[in-house]
Order: sequence, then C-alpha cells, then structure tokens
Amino acid sequence: MTMKLRNILTMICVALALVANAQLQFTGNDHPLYEEAPAANTGLNKIYVLYDTNGVGMTYTADTENPVKWYIYGELGGGYAEELTNITQDGLTTTLAQVVPNKGYIVEEGTSRLYVWVVNYADYRLQLNGISVDSDGDCGTVTLNVDGSGPDIAYFTINGVRKVLDRGITLSYNNLAWAPDEEDGSNNKTDIGDDDDEEEEEEDVIDPRWIEKLIEENEETFKPVIVIPAPTENTTFTLTGDRFLKLWGEEQSVESNTYNTAAIDVRCVVVQEERNHDNEKKTQGGDGLGGSAPAHITFTAYCTDAVVHKEWQMSRDIEFGNIELQLMQDQVDQVFEQEGIYYWRFYATNAQGTCEYWSDVYTVNIGESELVCPNVFTPGTSPGVNDVWKVSYRSIVKFRCDIFNKWGNHIITLDEPSQGWDGTYHGKQVPAGVYYYVIEAQGSDGRKYKKSGDINIIRYKRIDHGTTGGNGTVLGDE
Repeated sequence: MTMKLRNILTMICVALALVANAQLQFTGNDHPLYEEAPAANTGLNKIYVLYDTNGVGMTYTADTENPVKWYIYGELGGGYAEELTNITQDGLTTTLAQVVPNKGYIVEEGTSRLYVWVVNYADYRLQLNGISVDSDGDCGTVTLNVDGSGPDIAYFTINGVRKVLDRGITLSYNNLAWAPDEEDGSNNKTDIGDDDDEEEEEEDVIDPRWIEKLIEENEETFKPVIVIPAPTENTTFTLTGDRFLKLWGEEQSVESNTYNTAAIDVRCVVVQEERNHDNEKKTQGGDGLGGSAPAHITFTAYCTDAVVHKEWQMSRDIEFGNIELQLMQDQVDQVFEQEGIYYWRFYATNAQGTCEYWSDVYTVNIGESELVCPNVFTPGTSPGVNDVWKVSYRSIVKFRCDIFNKWGNHIITLDEPSQGWDGTYHGKQVPAGVYYYVIEAQGSDGRKYKKSGDINIIRYKRIDHGTTGGNGTVLGDE
C-alpha cells in the first residue's frame, strides 16, 4: 500500500470517528428533540426538528484540539455556505447562542465535517380543523376536503436539492377486505377441488368472506384535498397528525361524518363436487368445469354492503346474446345433466344502478356419453386387481344393470354406473363360469343404451406339489 493511499484511508477513518463521537446539542430547548438520519444521497448526517427555535442555542463538543469552524447555508446548498463569526468557544465546546432556523449547518473540525439541517417546527405547524366527504356517489373514488393548514417542511441537501420531510399524518377508516388475502390469488377464483390433496390442505382452508379491516394510510404532507379508492362499506374518516406533534403530546385529530358508500365489490367462487370413481372418464374442458355428467357445481358470489341487485346468468352463447337463465341470488347449486357448453357469469349493481360489477365468464363443458362393458374379471384371486366387474363410462345420467347366472336366476341389480359386482351372491363367491348382464342407460347427449352380454368369471387356485414347497397355478373352478 502506498503512503498516499494509507494517508487517505487514515483521514477517512479519523473523519468518521469524529462525526460519530463529536456531540451536537441544543440549549434552551424545553421540548423533546426530533432527529432523523436522512438518505445518504442528501449528504446530511442529521435533520433536527425543534418545537420552537426561539431562544435555543446549539453547541458542538469536539473530540480533538483541532480548530472548529461553523458554516451556514440555505437553499443553494453547501457550496454557498458562509462562515459564522458569532461562535464562542470554551475549551473543546463551541456555541452558537441563537439558532438561525430552517438552515443547514456545517461544523468543521480539522479535516472532518458534520452536516445537519435544523427545522423550526413553529414555522410549519400543522393545524387540523375538520374533514368532510365531497361526494357519496362515486363508484371508484372518494374526495376528502381537509380544513386546516400545514406548509411543507422543506430542507436542502448539501448540493442544494429541495426535499420535504414526511409529516407522518395518518388517514384511517374502515373498509371491507377479502379473506383469504387478495395476494393469494383468491380474487375471482375457480375451485374444482382435488381429492388427492384434501388431507394435506385441510388445515390451510379459510372460508371465503368479506371482513372489516382498519385502513391506515400515511400522508407525507398536508393536503387540502385527498382522493382515495372508495371504501365498500359505510365508514367515517379520521385524520391524525403529525408525528412531531405526537412526540410533543399535541397530536391533532379530526373526524368526518358517516360516509354512505355507493361502491360495490364482489368475489366469485365456483366449486365442482368431485367424484372419485375409478371407472368414470372425467375429462373436463374450459375452466376445468364440467366433464362427465351429472356435474354438480356451486356458484357463489360474495357481495359487499352496497350490492342490492344481483343475479347469476347462464347462456349457451359466450357473448350472452341469449340469456337462458337468470337467478337473482348469491348462490346457485346446479346439476348439469345434458351434453354441451354452458357459460355462466355474475352481475351486480348498487341501489341506484350507478355502480356495476361483472364477473369473469365461467365455462362448463359437459362431454358426450360413453358406455363400455368388460366381459372378464377375476374376483377373489388378486385383491385390488380386476376383482370387481364395472362398466367404463362417461356422462351416463340414468343407469340400470341386472346380472343373471346361466340358469336365468337374478344375482344383483346395479343402479349407478359407478357401482360394480364383486362376484358374490348373498355374501358368498359364485362359481367361476359365464354370467349375463342386461343394461338400460341414458347419456347426457340423449343417447339411449340397451346392452346385454356375458361376463366370464375366472378364478385361479394354487396346488401344492409336495414338501419341496413348489407351487403350481391352475385355471378353472375352485
């Protein structure tokens, strides 16, 4: 490392140490001092806000015996700073008897400098007299008129850039919030369920609903007019501030009259009842809704307070040129038994009809029917493998199957396509051989099925070949 570089690093370390350890204090100040470390790009080490600088002095206690000089600057920045000549010194302490308010100060100790800005809050005092709502009828926004005053608390960086201190004025009011939270993607969510994850997700399920939530918004500066998104419930607005008055126990607060909302909001949740039948083809289309009929789907709209008119609409036309069904209710339980594509949406308005809501369009796609009958199964041989006779089907809305033995004796009736025969009669396994089925069914597409055929039961039995433990497998009747 070169000597020059070493000296530069040493000077930087000394300067940082002086800034860190030297003390800047205010005398004659009878209120708590507010101090803030501004952003590094301002070049300032501190901003001090005093209740009133009248009669307040400022002292700097150095850490070394290096000469101390004071400079003052304004809106032009530190490059135009002027040296103060009215500084007194007592040992390591130098004093400015009367602070000049709303100015920047540079205290130079040897090669180090301390940059601060001093605010006289008395010149910027916040005064809140009242708050009122300009209009109750806007669907999107609310305009609040604030009676009062509070000039911007401006300061200047060492480069002469104007900045404004955050007053920390708080606007608070109640509003309806959607639970689960908006960020989790629950807005207009379509749920069709997932049996495989049911146990795993059960603990995380939150009933969808609107909940009342206190909204607190920070206003950095005093504004005579505040425009915010319209709350969706009746509420009052409270303006409180500022953070400096709060420190001094003089925080002010004003409250509006009750705001009667016209704004509306809706969340739609669409849930299809899942069927876990291993012999049903459940191919779904569109939004994942529909598939094999009959499909049971629940459409639910969760409306905020101002919603008066509400309806679920159904059409076969995606443009809703012909609306076939209008149901004026929040929730609809619908069973789809006919093949085709159905489009659903939700519509809502407030009492005046000035605010409207349209949901997304939900597509329900019910597939055409299919019915296939197997003719062989092996009950009681390999548990869980081909041990139940079942049809393979899709969109079968009516079904009856009767099974007979070869002498025409009735064995069992199945009245749902998901049901099967396990090869027993009155709790006992029937002999291997040929049996017969007769099926009458109807599909979602109106197709009628009349099927009959044979069912072959095949059983395997094991034969012991001796003491060596060898086994053989023979097809046939047990």
